[in-house]
Amino acid sequence: MVKWAQVRAVVFVMAALGFVASLGGGAAAQEAESKPAARGPAAVPGYTIGLGDTLRVAVWKEPELTLDVTVRPDGMITMPLLGDVEAAGRSPGQLASRLTAELERLVEHPRVTVSITQANSARIYVVGQMLRPGEFPLTGRMTVLKALALAGGFKEFARPDSIVIVREDQTVIPFNYKRVAEGKDVSQNILLAAGDTIVVP
Repeated sequence: MVKWAQVRAVVFVMAALGFVASLGGGAAAQEAESKPAARGPAAVPGYTIGLGDTLRVAVWKEPELTLDVTVRPDGMITMPLLGDVEAAGRSPGQLASRLTAELERLVEHPRVTVSITQANSARIYVVGQMLRPGEFPLTGRMTVLKALALAGGFKEFARPDSIVIVREDQTVIPFNYKRVAEGKDVSQNILLAAGDTIVVP
């Protein structure tokens, strides 16, 4: 027997992927073409620095070299003594290693750490029966409920018990808003990763 609910969910997923592709002409798509796709929030290991991200560069015992910088549209940051250094496309650890290597010529035994203070390049998408569907920055520890709130709430004929999250690797994760809102299955309220698309049928 055909399970029509599953068929409809697949149709909405396909529509969502087409919607995201249609955003390709925007600034976010241009940024994505210029760097590898980030796989998660800044707190997740393996995060790739992107355009517009704000970084905290700390050099131990060198306060004049410790600062907050924003990755420019050309992918570079500007550091005292070093000038422009390419940051986009690297992980925080890789950038710290690069800065350490560059500073070794000028500072004795430099110890550099790089952290993401604001992941402005990361995006998530909410599509379907929402009042304000679209593209949103992935800031901090964003959950599914927070993303739905950003999208303005459900339209009259939305089916919040059949929501799915589509990840960039095509993994599909079900989300039943009614159960989460009633506190019956809050484990579904997962942290979102960059590139996630929430589909509201």
